Order: sequence, then structure tokens, then C-alpha cells
Amino acid sequence: MPYPESWKGFQIEDPAKWTEFHLNELTPKPFGDYDVDIKILACGVCASDLHTVSGGWGEQKFPLCVGHEIVGTAVRVGGKVTLIKEGQRVGVGAQSYSCLECKQCKNDNETYCRHQLDTYGAVWPETGIVSQGGYSEYVRTHEHWVFPIPDGVATNKAAPMLCAGLTAYSPLVRNGCGPGKKVGIVGLGGIGHFGLLFAKALGAETWVISRTHSKEADAKKMGADGFIATADKDWNEPHTFTFDLIINTASSSEGFDLEKYLSLLDVHGRWISVGLPEGQGQEVKAQTFLSNGCLIGASHLGSRKEVLAMLQLAADKGIQSWVEEIDIGAEGLKTALTRLHNNDVKYRFTLTGYDKCFGA
Repeated sequence: MPYPESWKGFQIEDPAKWTEFHLNELTPKPFGDYDVDIKILACGVCASDLHTVSGGWGEQKFPLCVGHEIVGTAVRVGGKVTLIKEGQRVGVGAQSYSCLECKQCKNDNETYCRHQLDTYGAVWPETGIVSQGGYSEYVRTHEHWVFPIPDGVATNKAAPMLCAGLTAYSPLVRNGCGPGKKVGIVGLGGIGHFGLLFAKALGAETWVISRTHSKEADAKKMGADGFIATADKDWNEPHTFTFDLIINTASSSEGFDLEKYLSLLDVHGRWISVGLPEGQGQEVKAQTFLSNGCLIGASHLGSRKEVLAMLQLAADKGIQSWVEEIDIGAEGLKTALTRLHNNDVKYRFTLTGYDKCFGA
């Protein structure tokens, strides 16, 4: 079949009008020997998309087509591609390039490569072309960042795993989540619900920590062993020194009493943040860590090795993302982004209907 030199996608042209999507022509970077062209079937809607198009994360390269939880069909592979075959159902997450030569890349830490490029909003070296994301017909990505989707994971369920799922999965496995461990998940949102699902699948005793009890029933349906609401008086007292690991997925730091959260950790327990709130964040003092010697850190996405393991775990354990499908289009995107802005989602949107919008 003939392959287009360009394709259509929905872009935001001005962050002051972040719900006004325009169907524009997109020009990808030149096709390379290690590239894969993917005809998109579905794309998750990530909070990163909202922070980006609204200007919450600062200046961006507009006009911009966002979306980095992509599932589609590989329709063209470069001459040196060995990891992907034409016709495979594949996924692409938030990263589309790393050098693959540095120490980090060679140690399965390629998401921390100094030369890593994002799936959208990055400038491809030597071309000046800005990468465009999955609210579009196609995406072109280096094979290392294209992942076969196991047969046991549905397309609409797989899409949000490629950013939100991986963002939760990587810090869990890197910080010892498993049988005999007690793990806390702060925030039951898009990332947090994956934190709960994967922590349970990995064998840990898993608790959800949320502001109120409003999501307690959902947490229990997902398999939570316990639930803590920080609106309750002295909420931390019964649980001090009891958690081995806490993954913080919260998207807001307003009214966040970090010291009380950290008091939940056992000696040298770990607090790993993956949520990226806008604004100044929290003040951290050395005294905060003295009572239990806890460790505080963060995590960024995950490696190819971790993506493949996560998807296989989802297939093996029958893990189901909690998603709502919305047809891609200017109105569908406006609805999805507006509802996400209003926290009106349980717990992830997946854009579908690509064939209806762009043609089969």
C-alpha cells in the first residue's frame, strides 16, 4: 500500500484555547531504517496531555498534537527493524527515542537517557521537526519504543497502560513490591488505579490512601486490602511504621501534609513520587526523615524490558484497566479534556473510533 508523506491529526494551536482542537496536516520526521509506522486504533488520554495543552507545564511548541498512550497496527517497518513485524498490534508510550549507547541505555535505564525524546513536543535532531502524538492517524517511532501487545489484552485496555500503567509499574518492581510487602498507593486516579492493580498482581498487601472515602468502594472492587482517608482525624496514627513502600500518584499538593504521609513508612521505607502537580510543590526538610530514616525519590516512565513484562503480567493475570471510551474528534477531545480537568473520570479515557474519523 502507498504510505503518506504526511497525515492528519488534531492539534491545539493556543493554550488559551486548550479545548479547541483543529484537524491539521502533520509532517513526521523522515522515515529511518529503524522506524515503524503505526496506523492508530486507540489512544489513552493522559493528564500530561492536559497539563501540556493548557500551558500548566510551561511553554510548548504549538501547534501540537498530543497523546502518548497509543495502540495500533504496524503498517511499515524500516529495513533494519528486528523487534517488530508488519501487521502486528503494537503500542507506543510517552517516549520515542533514546541513544541506546550510553551507560543508562545499556543498563535498562533508557528512560533516563540524556538524549531521550518524548512522543510529542520534542524536536528531532538535525530536522527541527516537532514530534506529534496519538490524536492522529499515524505515528512514526523508533522500534525500541514500539511494543507488541499480547493477545490477552484488549486494545482499549492496553492503551492507558503504556504511560499511566508503566508509570506505576516501574517504581513498584524497582522498589521491591511483592509478597510479604505492604504497599500504599496515594491517589486513586489514572495512575493510582494501575498502582493498585499491579501491586496486587505482584503479590503485595496493598492499601489506597485518598483524601476522602468517596473512592473506597472502587478501591475494594479493584482488590485493595485496606483504605485510608486523610480527611479522618489522626488518620496516620494507626498505620505508622507499617508500610514498606508508598507510591505517590497525587496530581495536587494542595493541603498535602508530607510529614504525616512519611510517618507511615517503616525504617528506611521508600516514598516514590510519580505524580507531577503544577506549582511549587512541598517543602522538604532533613528533619522530616529523622523519625524513620525513610527514603524519598521519584520515577520516570520505565524501560522497554519493563513495558514487555508489565503487558505480559496484565495478560497472565487478566488485569483490566478501568476505562471509558470516547470517539476521537474535535468534540470528543473537548469532552475528554474538559472532564479530565474536572476530575470526572473513572479512571482513564481511551479514544477510539479512529477508522470512523480518519478512514479504514
